[in-house]
Amino acid sequence: MAVRKIVKIDEELCNGCGLCVPSCAEGAIRVIDGKARLMGDNLCDGLGACLGDCPQGAITIEEREALEFDETAVDAMKSADADDDGGCACSGHVAASVHSGGHHGGGCPGAAVRDFGHSGIQTAGASSGPVHSQLRQWPVQLHLLPPTAPFLRGADLVLAADCAAFTFGDFHNRFLRNKALAIACPKLDTGLDVYQEKLTRMIDEAGLNTITVVVMEVPCCNGLLALASRAMQDAERPIPMKMVRIGLQGDILEERWVHLL
Repeated sequence: MAVRKIVKIDEELCNGCGLCVPSCAEGAIRVIDGKARLMGDNLCDGLGACLGDCPQGAITIEEREALEFDETAVDAMKSADADDDGGCACSGHVAASVHSGGHHGGGCPGAAVRDFGHSGIQTAGASSGPVHSQLRQWPVQLHLLPPTAPFLRGADLVLAADCAAFTFGDFHNRFLRNKALAIACPKLDTGLDVYQEKLTRMIDEAGLNTITVVVMEVPCCNGLLALASRAMQDAERPIPMKMVRIGLQGDILEERWVHLL
């Protein structure tokens, strides 16, 4: 072992939001039992890419005696995750070759199989007759959406996780009316750096008025909010941004402004 820089997570401050998980390229941080945990000293490079995404200030860098960073162990863990659950960064599974100093747990909470039966939340307007589409543009997938599209000029943008519209029964009337739409999945989509650059250009060049980020309650989905926050930081002009968190049964768990002028 050697004395080196490594991530330290204060479990007293951590609220398990999972924003740090997609920021760790090595996949060394997982949310287990409601807390972010470092899965092994040898999986952390100590660069601290996850620091800026912790709203609670629970993650810091400390210097202590620790195992050397091991890229082979990181690759082994990623391969095991891909085999077990499609490469989810939230998975608690760690390959046998990874140092056992970390915490083990179950699979990704976002991929857990659940049967709600008929107990889903009924949102306003969900059963009051035909629901007319409020979509006013095409395309909607963020990779396909040009930052210079005319419908983005001065628009209020809804940046929604792919699953949100299928979960919230009145998505069109509640979120889309008179707004532009971009959808993305921070867990499965590639090129998240492209997403960030596009959003920054939409703010600066298209002159977006506001952004509403609609995410699901699963930890992986927090990556979409983190991505939008980084795009806001890179932009030359500040704009308000709201976050809405949807429960798996279609209820609104949280709605708040995360950036205000």
